[in-house]
Parts: sequence; C-alpha cells; structure tokens
Amino acid sequence: MSRLGLVKSPCLCLSLCLLLSVFILFSLMLNSRSFVCLSSYDPISRASFFGLDGLDSDFGSLGVPWCKFCFLVLDRICRSKQGKTVEWTSKDLVKGLEEFVPIYETRPIKNNMHGMGFDHSFGLWFIAQWLKPDIMIESGAFKGHSTWVMRQAMPDTPIISLTPRHPEKYLKKGPAYVDENCTYFAGKDFVDFGSVDWERVLKKHGISDFSKVLVFFDDHQNELKRLKQALKAGFNHLIFEDNYDTGTGDHYSLRQICDQFYIRGGGHSCFKDSDEARIRSKRKKFWEKAVDIDELCGPHEAWWGVRGEMRDNFNHNNTPISYGEHFQNSRFVESILEVYWELPPAAGPSLTHQTRYDPARAPTPIVEDGRYRMFKQLGLDRLERSVFNGYTQMVYLQISKPET
Repeated sequence: MSRLGLVKSPCLCLSLCLLLSVFILFSLMLNSRSFVCLSSYDPISRASFFGLDGLDSDFGSLGVPWCKFCFLVLDRICRSKQGKTVEWTSKDLVKGLEEFVPIYETRPIKNNMHGMGFDHSFGLWFIAQWLKPDIMIESGAFKGHSTWVMRQAMPDTPIISLTPRHPEKYLKKGPAYVDENCTYFAGKDFVDFGSVDWERVLKKHGISDFSKVLVFFDDHQNELKRLKQALKAGFNHLIFEDNYDTGTGDHYSLRQICDQFYIRGGGHSCFKDSDEARIRSKRKKFWEKAVDIDELCGPHEAWWGVRGEMRDNFNHNNTPISYGEHFQNSRFVESILEVYWELPPAAGPSLTHQTRYDPARAPTPIVEDGRYRMFKQLGLDRLERSVFNGYTQMVYLQISKPET
C-alpha cells in the first residue's frame, strides 16, 4: 500500500495491516464449524491440542459445547428457560469428595459390575445431600447399591424403589442391599414408574409438596418418556444416571436430544473424509466408548439418538425418528427446563487410568489431570481404578410446566 502511494506513513501502513490480519482471523473463527475450543486455564487441553497426548482435545471438531471462551456461543448442551444453574460450586464438589470417599469404601457391594461406579455414586450422594428431599424415588435398583448411596446421604428419609427384580433375590448369589426404610414395588409387586398413582402413594407417606421429592432414574428407558411422566406427575427434581452420549447407549437420552440441535446438522459431519471423521477415528484408539462416523451416523446420515433411532424398552423398541421430530423433542425439553447440570468426572483420566469414556465429550473433571497431590489428599488414590470406568454423563434436572 505504501509503494502504491495509498498510504504515506509507514506506521499507518503497519497499523492497517495488523487490523486487517485481526479481521481475517476473527472471520475464520466465526465461520469455522470445526473451530477447536481451548480454555485459557487448562494446560492439559492445550498440550493435547498440539498432539502431546490423547486426553481431552478436539472439542469443537466433536461438537462439544463446554468451552467458555469460544467465539461460537455454545455455553451449555441444554439451554434452560431462565439461564439458571445449580447452587453448588466446584469447591463444594471437592469438599464433597473428601467426605464421600471414606463412605464409599464401606459400601456393601464392592464389585458392582453393570451398576454404578464411583463417579455416579458420588453424584447421587452429593445431590441428595444438597437438596435434602422429604422422600426419594428410584426407578431401577439392581442389587441395591443406589439405595445404599441415597441412605448414606439421607439416613432418615423414606425411599420408594421400583425395580422388576427385588434386590433381596441377589443376596442368594452374593452381596446386595435391602433397606428397612424403603417401600419396594418389586418382583410380583412391581409397577412401572409411569403407571403409579403418585398422589395416592405419596399421600400415604405424608408428602403433599412434590417439589420436595427427588426422583432417580437408572432403568435404561427412553428419557424423553420418563421426563414427560415425571412432569405429568408434578415432580421437579430429577436425576438420570445413564445420560448416554450421541451415538452410544441402549436408550434415547437427554444428551442425545440436546446435542447442539440449534446448529444445522447438529455440529456433526457424516462425511467419511471430514475432519470430524478423522478425529473420531483417532480418538477411537484411545477410548473404548469413543464413537466413529460409522457408529454415529445411521441411514440418510442420521446422527441423533442412536443412529437416528429412539431406543426404549431395554433396546427392544428401536423407532426411527426424523430430524424434525428430534428437533421438536429438543424444543420441548427446553420449554420445561429450569436447570440442566451434567456431573463432571471425579478426576482426570491420567489420574484414574480410566479408558472408556472420551474426555472430549465430558465436562472438566473435579480434580483435573496433573493435580495428583489433590487426588491423593482426597483419598481417591486408595480406590480400585476399575470403579472409575462407569461414567456416562449423569445429569441433574430441575423442570417445570411450560409457560402458556
């Protein structure tokens, strides 16, 4: 520009060039669908972005709205009506871990294979203790570990447990837990959550305020169905244990419903030669539950649900759903959502040595990678590494009826 005589001053020329460079860079960031989000405070993320490890990089390319400092405004995977969030902080979670570890070590079921591991046990205990409900309901109890966890959080609070097989049946083969202050709808007395007359049942327990009830779902059923049933009954506080990531799981989950529905294509690409396909293939070598393009995308490039299906009834019903239906489901969830909070992993994968869930599809751990001193101080180093391999994005919801 100076040579052409358009700008006489070298300083002014340099300033214009810098301004033009910033504008071009900003435009690229705004228009790139695969822009990688890196927080300014996370050295592990930044190191892994440059290929030093395979922990938690590739955020933007995998369509994960966790980053707080992105030009793309993706601050939460599900958007609540009023933008509310939970009252507890990261400091509260750290304090809770310190208290919960010795409690967890006394668990009656040491090997809870196919049940909850440490992360979700802590999440259920922490939320129940924080909310202090008047009564707790669980749908799906298996051997009774979740019942035991709730009992540790609230020693005197009644529990109602709905589960096809009574936990006492498992006592014949090994450790199980049966609670004395629990009303069981199990075995021949089993009733599905959606078929219970909750007003009548809770009245027997002296409960009239449904806002004081905590409902915990660990039954591997369509979470949209359960959400509508809970809303109809009048419940406000819900926890879903298996909030499976997009492309995984055996049922339609809230995370699948909410996965960036407001971006055309959901922020995902089904092209086999795309950047996302390449990155997913790379991460599949690190993490057992990472999902590649073949697993993510179903017929007609459907990526929502599990390969475009609404799975329910323990994987016996696989109903194809269109993108339009999936979009409407997300709009409905948004209309009733007051709070959506996914439980972070207790600690980073380099500390726990977990190999299953992909850290790029999870919130920042409570104890981040590299903080071994804190990991040890909290007593997490005393636990078997296998108990950290069951994380599936457990989520706490607060809901209310849509505004008319």
